Amino acid sequence: MKRSLFAAAAAGVLTFGAPPAFAHEDAYLATQKAPNGGQLRMAGPYHYELVANREAGVAKASELVVYVTDHAGTPVPTQGAQGVAHVLAGKERSAVKLVPDGENRMKGAGSYGWDADAKVVVSITMPGAPAAQARYTTDPISETERHSEARATEAHGH
Repeated sequence: MKRSLFAAAAAGVLTFGAPPAFAHEDAYLATQKAPNGGQLRMAGPYHYELVANREAGVAKASELVVYVTDHAGTPVPTQGAQGVAHVLAGKERSAVKLVPDGENRMKGAGSYGWDADAKVVVSITMPGAPAAQARYTTDPISETERHSEARATEAHGH
């Protein structure tokens, strides 16, 4: 009797006490206001917030900053981390090296352009951990909606 009560209580805690899984998907993060005015994405055990110069135009020298937090929004120290941001805008491709800058920031400067279809892939390797990547687009909500629709169609089996 005690075992079944314990099992029922444990199941209830696991079912109702766990945060919803969708809370950390890119579709959800795209709807959230980022603390530094950037775009939030999930990257393995982290959230990356990309702050970039989104002025349309040809490639020019600009900074990129990526803020790193855990899933609860707590800053994750970036000391000793290495990273790169690959920017694709039209036919222009750029790679911006990211280095630690402050408590939980990675920063880099490079020449990159921006257009309506720009895409950015950020890859950061924290000390002692594998690289974690996040992908960004100029229209984060519609991009995540397209991926959600594709996953729903694949799961449906047609």
